[in-house]
Amino acid sequence: MKIAYDAKRFFHNTSGLGNYSRDLVRILSHHFPENEYLLLNKNKSERGADILQRPNVRFVETSKGQMSRQFKMGKDAQKEGADIFHGLSGELPLRWDQKPIRKAVTIHDLIFVRYPQYYSFFDRKIHFWKFRKATQSADRIIAISEQTKRDIVQFLRVPESKVEVIYQGCHQAFKERQSDEFIAKTKEKFGLPEKFILNVGTIEERKNLLNVVKALKDMGIPLVVVGKKTKYFKRVERFVQENKIGVQFLEGVSMDELAVLYKLAEIFIYPSLFEGFGIPVIEALFSGTVVITSNTSCLPEAGGPDSVYVDPNNPLDIAAKIKFLWSNEAERKRRADKGFSFVQKFKDEPIARQLMNFYEKINS
Repeated sequence: MKIAYDAKRFFHNTSGLGNYSRDLVRILSHHFPENEYLLLNKNKSERGADILQRPNVRFVETSKGQMSRQFKMGKDAQKEGADIFHGLSGELPLRWDQKPIRKAVTIHDLIFVRYPQYYSFFDRKIHFWKFRKATQSADRIIAISEQTKRDIVQFLRVPESKVEVIYQGCHQAFKERQSDEFIAKTKEKFGLPEKFILNVGTIEERKNLLNVVKALKDMGIPLVVVGKKTKYFKRVERFVQENKIGVQFLEGVSMDELAVLYKLAEIFIYPSLFEGFGIPVIEALFSGTVVITSNTSCLPEAGGPDSVYVDPNNPLDIAAKIKFLWSNEAERKRRADKGFSFVQKFKDEPIARQLMNFYEKINS
């Protein structure tokens, strides 16, 4: 089988959609080397260079020009003789020629519908139009969680039978043990506290960091935050400074360094208001760290039965759950061990098999 991908995110997104794209091609090209995987884009970058070195993965430079992704990329895939075109980020090309090709699209979330206040009017309209068009054009659709599947069916009016849930995995770094020397260097580089709680994710309103720091007020528990800052950061920073809460904000953390941070943390906390899936929860569980996360959207799907769940809008509930775990090492270990067993379902091999079954069904 020859499978073509819209590789814009593969080459140009550092996290989120980029990680999903790179991981998908990485695990498929490893577990199913008999197929050919084509990465279509106007240009490439250093991201994913190791994957491109594999003999069954090939970069295809697509036609240049304005809107070429929408109007020419599909035809470029057909010229290459691709059996399947997979849009990895909710989009599919709008134009095709007569040569047969099957189409798949991954929808990650419809947060812009559920929380319109976080998006401009223009962005909401464009996203909705693109997603609706892609789901109409696709032969089959991947949703990254049961929550996302429900949203696709409800908001995009797609038949349930057309949508299949295939979960994401996470980067290999979180499944490996880093050397003692590298761990020590990472601790020293970032000046980490001896014990701390970790939060990872863009510092934006939906991720709800302000309620974490409100919960930590007067507790004296250090918090380490890894994530890109947005305007919302100023609100968080102001509260932290006014209440003298011990928080370190880190940026420019490599994947291996992030894996060390997860492993060193006593607790990982992620009380997001809504997610399509919640990869940081998976990363923490693979790292053997207990998780506190929200009891909303898809997060219980990612966290499993032994993570600790909170009402994300209630700082008192968050504070109570933090105190419960912080003061109880045995309970942290018990839940971390159970969480590690649960997260094995998100390993590369079972996800690769689900993806290939999905392609085979489309191509049959």
